[in-house]
Amino acid sequence: MLLVALVGLVLIIRLMDWAWLPGYLPKLGEGLMMTLAMLVSSVFFGFLIALPLGLVQVGGAWPFRWLATGFCTIIRGTPLLLQMWLFYYGLGAVFAQFPEIRGSWAWDYLRQAWPYGFVALTLSFAAYEGEVMRGAFAGVPRGELEAAEAFGMSRWQIFRRIWFPRAVHRALPTLTGEIILQLKSTPLVATIAVTDLYAVITQVRQATYLTYEPLLFLVAVYLCLSAVLILTLRWVENRVPTER
Repeated sequence: MLLVALVGLVLIIRLMDWAWLPGYLPKLGEGLMMTLAMLVSSVFFGFLIALPLGLVQVGGAWPFRWLATGFCTIIRGTPLLLQMWLFYYGLGAVFAQFPEIRGSWAWDYLRQAWPYGFVALTLSFAAYEGEVMRGAFAGVPRGELEAAEAFGMSRWQIFRRIWFPRAVHRALPTLTGEIILQLKSTPLVATIAVTDLYAVITQVRQATYLTYEPLLFLVAVYLCLSAVLILTLRWVENRVPTER
């Protein structure tokens, strides 16, 4: 299978037209940086939101538990593309109607497309990962928490030293898949005029009238990014201890 893949790669390189690639490398680099920025920032802030979402659903008061459950249900039950359009075309149009907003420092950012794509990606990741963390927190054996309490640990110490590390370790395999899915969701920002890698490839196709070469290049980039993410997260998973 590896030999067949190598032969196919050689044929693709030799038989297809790649003369366009050197001239578009700067734009492709900028698009790749935007894709990575969207991925890393949305995963980071989304995970920060997912932690309290999962924790509240397991041990929070019922009003907060209902709010967290409702948020996760609404976000997970609607298409990400629709959410992105609602933020950009809906909320963005509302902001533009207020002179106070247009005259503030925030307008320099709110009139651009990338903040709305970032918010949509972040909330989507937070909702999915919030459910993952809910299951991870609930899956930590109750006996471990009770034993820590018997040793005189405070609630914060129990959370920091036992509950949180054990929950994260349980969630890491699923988190790897969620991050890969988040990577594959980033091209949606091109639909609201964010110039990511997919948007640059679309420009290449329109300018060169080539179909397969730009798309195959895009496939190769996403495969490489996915491989790097998988290897990195597996390394992290092996580094996290299962017991304290």
